[in-house]
Amino acid sequence: NADIWLMRNDFSFEFPRPTMPNIVYMGGFQCKPAKPLPDDLEKFVQSSGDHGVIIMSLGSVFGQLLSEINDEIAAAFAQLPQKVIWRHTGPQPANLGNNTMIVDWLPQNDLLGHPQTKLFVAHGGTNGVQEAIYHGVPIVGLPISFDQPDNLFRMQAKGTAKIVDVATLDRTVFLEALKEVLHNPSYRENMQRLSKLHHDQPMKPLDLAIFWIEFVMRNKGSQNVLD
Repeated sequence: NADIWLMRNDFSFEFPRPTMPNIVYMGGFQCKPAKPLPDDLEKFVQSSGDHGVIIMSLGSVFGQLLSEINDEIAAAFAQLPQKVIWRHTGPQPANLGNNTMIVDWLPQNDLLGHPQTKLFVAHGGTNGVQEAIYHGVPIVGLPISFDQPDNLFRMQAKGTAKIVDVATLDRTVFLEALKEVLHNPSYRENMQRLSKLHHDQPMKPLDLAIFWIEFVMRNKGSQNVLD
């Protein structure tokens, strides 16, 4: 019986589906243009030169994988010419390369919006996926739980992501996935296309949500749009 449903989704991400007039899609409402990075991060990012930077974050809930998996991830990163900024808590992985910076927190939106960022390694949570779309950065996905597998399946179906199964991940499999997304331009081109579609709207998602909330307040409900 809700008068309005605010859905954190939009059709640059969602598959086509029938909907109702009181369902408002506001995907990406939390995204914003990138702010300047802290000096230490900016210096590290700029040191990547033409190769660029890879950002890895598995969020605050799944910030730490098994140490054996982290060791394989670190070994794969060490074989790349790109610089890596990895949000990681816990013991430092073995095989950590000189190209990899370990941090316990990172300004994810600002890094994804940096022109040097080439790839986002993520678990596929809604926030991260929508920020990647907003900034046009392709994904290597490591889904763990909740909505993550479904989110990443949608991105892979649109040619913007490559999924790696954490249960079978080793340095070879992970490295091949990284190289595929880095070197196949279709991943970035497809993500840039989604980003363009996301931005090409008459109203920003947050403004749209505010309008419809105020609409319901002004009209004492939404029944008039459902009749």
